Formats: sequence, structure tokens, C-alpha cells
Amino acid sequence: MLIFRYLIKETLKSQLAIFLILMAIFITLRFVRVLGDASDGDIPAGLVLGFLGLYAPILASLVLPISAYLGIMLAHGRFYVDSEMTIMRACGISEWYIARVMLFLSLFIMCLTGFITLYLAPSAAESEYLLQEKARNEAGISALIPGRFQQTGNEKAVIFVHDIAPNDRLDRVFLSQNQPDDTDTGVRVVYADEGYIQNNEDGTRSLVLQEGVQYEGTQAALNYRKVEFDEYQIQIADEPAEQPRRKVSVLPTTELWDDNSIEARAELQWRIAIPLSIPFLTLIAVPLAAVDPRQGRFGKMLPAILLYLGYFLLLLASRRVLADGKLPIQLGLWWVHGIMLIIGIGLIFRDRKTGTEFRAWLLRKK
Repeated sequence: MLIFRYLIKETLKSQLAIFLILMAIFITLRFVRVLGDASDGDIPAGLVLGFLGLYAPILASLVLPISAYLGIMLAHGRFYVDSEMTIMRACGISEWYIARVMLFLSLFIMCLTGFITLYLAPSAAESEYLLQEKARNEAGISALIPGRFQQTGNEKAVIFVHDIAPNDRLDRVFLSQNQPDDTDTGVRVVYADEGYIQNNEDGTRSLVLQEGVQYEGTQAALNYRKVEFDEYQIQIADEPAEQPRRKVSVLPTTELWDDNSIEARAELQWRIAIPLSIPFLTLIAVPLAAVDPRQGRFGKMLPAILLYLGYFLLLLASRRVLADGKLPIQLGLWWVHGIMLIIGIGLIFRDRKTGTEFRAWLLRKK
């Protein structure tokens, strides 16, 4: 029991460290991307944290398998480098016992990953889809940033707003309208003391300016025409295009069970494949982590990563082929798991009596 707890604790520490590092890296990259969209006015600044929070479960479902896999490689690699594994073997602890302990840990991680993949991640994807719809609908006043020149959604004008009042009234608005290509020397500039964004019934948005003046003319001439107005209106966003139907990736798992379409079957098998891959990766990681102390704990990290990439690239390719209807549903993604199971069992039993007898039998056949 002492060895059991020690193996679980040390492996779990490595897995948790890798998980947190990978999550921090990918969340930071996502944050930079979302922040760039917010600074460009594509999404309201107030929804940035919402997008990041909804992205976390989706990312966690993909990071957990590789963190579990690499955590075993690093922890057990240290056992070999520090000769702890040699002492365990001398005390009668076989590699198969260690594999069974790691399989016990992998079942716990598989259940956690399955809960995230089958329930939390689809729910987060659905909420993210709704949040994107909300961002499109609120891309009027919330997308304007005071003190910055911004192009309107339909690229018909450039707007500068000095300030935005708490009641969403625009204070001191500068507007430069774009002219047609054949009159590119034309100038039309509007300045108003205040204004507001108006959402029209047809889905378009207009900028309504009040108490202002318009200057119109050509750049080469000095005789600009000045027109004062009480109210000035310009359309700044065209009618939004009809949104495509939701992807199967945002559908709840319960809906996928009842959907017999090829896309739904492929998505369902993909959601099952992510947590199911963890025990297979564990079978491979335990024997693959065996290194010579002179190699260091990272001695077999490169082939381990290549094997992992090959596994998931095969899953992704099979998922696409299955969604295209070119692969039988019964075969699906299961054949990829079957290959990894054979590899894992072969690595586990290669140095055991059964594996030695099998290799000797093969040599005699040759």
C-alpha cells in the first residue's frame, strides 16, 4: 500500500504540473486573441472574460489526456534516473504491478475527462455560441472605444467619440464618411455635440447625431460647404447575414444519442474517444518511460510525443473520414484504439516470460 500511494502521489504531481502549465499557455494565447478582437471592436470588451471562461472546459478536455500521458513519462523517468525503479524491482515490484496502479489512476482521470467532454465542454460550446450571438447584437455602443478612431461595420465611415456617457449617449462625435472610388478626392466630415446608436427593426444599426455641422468639398479646393443640422443619421452596420445552423460540436450529448446522422455519430464517437484514450496511453507510457540512468528522464520523450501525435492525428483523420461517410459507423474510431491497445500490450509483455517466449517462437519460425 505504501508503494501504491507513493506511485500515485508522484505521478499525480507531475500530471497536475503539466496540466497547469499547458492550460496557462493556451489560455494566455486565447486571451491575446480575444483581447485583439475586443480592441478591434469585433466583440464588446465586457465579454472577454466570458469567452475565456467558456473556453477553459473545452481546452481542459483536450489537455487532460496529454498531461496524464506526459506526467507518467516524467515521473517514472525520474524513478529510473534516481534508481528508485531498480530498488522496487529488487523488492519484487514488477512493471505489470506498476502498470495496474497507473491504470487505476487513469480510470479516475478518464471519468473526470469523460464528464468534461460529454457534458461540460458541449455546454460551454453552446454558451460560447450564444455569447457570440450576443456580441453581434451588442456590437453597437459597446464596440465603440472613446478616444479612438474606428471604422464602422459596413466600412462607410470612420468614427471618433470623445466620451460615452453612462446612459450610452455619445459626447463630441467626429465622423468622416468614405466617398465612392470615382470621387476619392471628396471630403465629407461631420462633427456633432452628441449622438447615439439606434438599432433598427431590420437588423441594421444607425448612428444618429444631434446639434452638429457638416463640411463637404474637395481636397484641392478651399470652398468647403458648411451645413448645420439638428439631426443627422447614417447607417453604420448592414443587416446581418442569416446565421448558419449550429454545429454538432455544440449539441448536448443527449441530443447526439438520438441523432442518427453521420455527423452526429462522428461527433459522439469523438467525445467518447478523448477520455477512452487515457487508459491506452497509460499502457504505452509505463513501459516507454523505462530509461537508462545516463539518458536522463527525457531520454524517450521525443518518441513518446511522436507516438501521441500519431494517435490523435489518426483519431482526427478518422473522425473527418467518418463524418464524410467514407468509413463504416461500426468501425468508426475504434480501430485506432485497437492499434494503440495492441502496442501497449506488446510493450508491457515484451520483457515478461510470455513476451520472451513469443519472441523466441517468432525467431524459430524464421
